[in-house]
Amino acid sequence: MARTGNKNVQAKLVLLGDMGAGKTSLVLRFVKGQFYEFQESTIGAAFFTQVLSLNEGTIKFDIWDTAGQERYHSLAPMYYRGAAAAVVVYDITSMDSFVRGKKWVRELQRQGNPNLITVLVANKADLEAKRQVENEVGEQYAKDNRLMFLETSAKTAQNVNELFYEIGKRLAKASPNKPGGMKLQRRRSQEGQRGFCCSS
Repeated sequence: MARTGNKNVQAKLVLLGDMGAGKTSLVLRFVKGQFYEFQESTIGAAFFTQVLSLNEGTIKFDIWDTAGQERYHSLAPMYYRGAAAAVVVYDITSMDSFVRGKKWVRELQRQGNPNLITVLVANKADLEAKRQVENEVGEQYAKDNRLMFLETSAKTAQNVNELFYEIGKRLAKASPNKPGGMKLQRRRSQEGQRGFCCSS
């Protein structure tokens, strides 16, 4: 069986969502395996990297964790521009954060990158007793907007690795040694070295 695992993909991933939805907690759980009950709010944005080894190849994520406060909203395009994947996070215990998540989805759709892998993440699944946003509501919205959907808990680690592995698999599948699909590179010119991908 031919292995495709020699692909190396470098991909920019951005997390968007309301303040307190758990974006930083998800990233810290994925990158460092850590969870803090009281996580300070991100100011502006925080940057992390993580490498995933999959059967499909090696994915190096450059992760931008954006601040959820309204006053930082105008900075967001700087982080999601050129991203290969966007994770829109809401808190299942807050209908407001779900409404805000939908606004982020609309903003990403407006900026018009048809190849962007967008995931809607319902975080804090461990707080079932305080749930305001039913699973079916999030799932239906994701389906209607052709988004991937997962419920996660940064606290218990539920679906956190799955989230990034699933994105990684899609990025590897879409990477350039396959015609069509997502263009992670811009190979119009002869030098062909620009773009954020990929040694073949």
